[in-house]
Amino acid sequence: MTNILLTGFEPFLDYKLNPTMQIVENLDGEKIEDYHIIGRILSVDFQQSAEQLKRHIEEIEPQIIISLGLAGGRYKLTPERIAINVKDGEPDNNGYTPVDESIQEEGADAYLTNLPIRQMVNRLQAEGYPAEISNTAGTYLCNNIMYEGLVYAQQHEGVRAGFIHIPASFELAIQHGKIPGWHIRDLIAAVKLCIEETIRAGNH
Repeated sequence: MTNILLTGFEPFLDYKLNPTMQIVENLDGEKIEDYHIIGRILSVDFQQSAEQLKRHIEEIEPQIIISLGLAGGRYKLTPERIAINVKDGEPDNNGYTPVDESIQEEGADAYLTNLPIRQMVNRLQAEGYPAEISNTAGTYLCNNIMYEGLVYAQQHEGVRAGFIHIPASFELAIQHGKIPGWHIRDLIAAVKLCIEETIRAGNH
């Protein structure tokens, strides 16, 4: 059995719940072909989340790393193309607000995902889910985690890593009041399709 590490985040900023947690908890333990999905929730903390991801990778030794993040306001599911070596933006849950910081001082400026993001988008659209490739993961925690996952993939042959931003769930959209949402069941189904496409790409 080959392991897939699927990560989400806890609630943050003015989002009182985070649907990535629900997706990860729902898919944790699922098996697709010879792959076992192991779900983990990360802290919304620049330092802690990176260390948590590294510990989970060390423990699980995944061949595939897919991290999920909430993009409140996006109305499509958006696999990310690139992670940049920058931390900047809103405070994390412990109040830390980096400005123009590097994720890794000696790291590359950026890494491109090696997930099959075009196939993901094509499959999602074929199945009736709005989706497109995103060319910016921002500079907040999502980009930070994507970058760290890709560093690991660069160092370990055959490992695939990347990041998918999801819209809000209906529940969060109602709570927030100013962002679009999807039904949580559709978010779960769409992420599962992305995982299936990643497995399929690796088998060819």
